[in-house]
Amino acid sequence: MESRKKTKKQKRKLRGIVVSDKMDKTAVVKIERLKLYPKYRKSYWVSRKFKAHNENNQYKAGDKVIIEETRPLSKEKRWRIVGRY
Repeated sequence: MESRKKTKKQKRKLRGIVVSDKMDKTAVVKIERLKLYPKYRKSYWVSRKFKAHNENNQYKAGDKVIIEETRPLSKEKRWRIVGRY
């Protein structure tokens, strides 16, 4: 019988800007990415907002941050802030 090691799955990381820090231990982070319209080959911006865990309320609105996927922390919070970029 072979011994099988479990490898950790790489967590997704995204870069964005903190839009709101009004909640306790939570920040809203806006992620923008460039998409390409298939038929006309036109590029356009798409944005999405995620609620991320901000443990010590150290990240404020306007900060550029990196967020990482994590286990569900609340009803809508599935990301945590790793650091600035």
